[in-house]
Amino acid sequence: MRIRNLPAVTPRYWAAILAASMCGANTGDFLSHNLHLGHWRGLPPLAILFLAILRLERGSRIATEAYYWLAIIVIRTAATNIADLATHDFGLSYAASDLGMSALLIGVLLADQVHKHFTAPVRVALEPVIKLPTTDMPYWVAMLIAGTLGTASGDWVAHSVGLGFGSIVLVGIFGVVLVAAWRFGGMSMPWYWASIVAARTAGTTLGDYLAGRHGLHLGLSVSTTLTACLLAAVVVLWPHRPEAARATAG
Repeated sequence: MRIRNLPAVTPRYWAAILAASMCGANTGDFLSHNLHLGHWRGLPPLAILFLAILRLERGSRIATEAYYWLAIIVIRTAATNIADLATHDFGLSYAASDLGMSALLIGVLLADQVHKHFTAPVRVALEPVIKLPTTDMPYWVAMLIAGTLGTASGDWVAHSVGLGFGSIVLVGIFGVVLVAAWRFGGMSMPWYWASIVAARTAGTTLGDYLAGRHGLHLGLSVSTTLTACLLAAVVVLWPHRPEAARATAG
């Protein structure tokens, strides 16, 4: 995606990522349960929709973050279904899923950094600057894997300690990771992705708490609408600085 359509990595960004994680947890379940697509039949349409968003963004003359956040929601929706496919349909344990996704995420990120080091050696791969990583295809693949990891981890916590308490714990962990990433890590690449995984994990339990019968039991239709409105409110109403986005996005 082009720099002008990317958000700056600020507290506003992380609030939107958490809201998008909640929404994506609900939309994934909505597709599989309410639309009766199961955990895999919705994946091809989501892939087509994601590619269409990228194509529209490339040809658009209007600068807007909407393309980025739409792509995030689609990726998060797919990640929810992939995680459920692995743990529910294929019967993999949460531990095996988390270990596999963690190894895959690290592998993708390392391979991407090695590739960029040799193709563009003037760039410092792990330079501690506060900016959005380049939103190329490896970025979106990593985002899909991080969302899958977060879904499996969130479900694991919810099954272990419950949705309510699990949500409190995971939101706390997300806050700790985010503070550490800002204060000690300079929001470098590893810290950025650790924060993404923490947000995805907390978003899973929060979204399920809104929708599920062990939480507020609002149902998927209502909770999906609420979390989508929450994301829109953060993106539209939270003041942001366009010049910061242009200066820090990469």
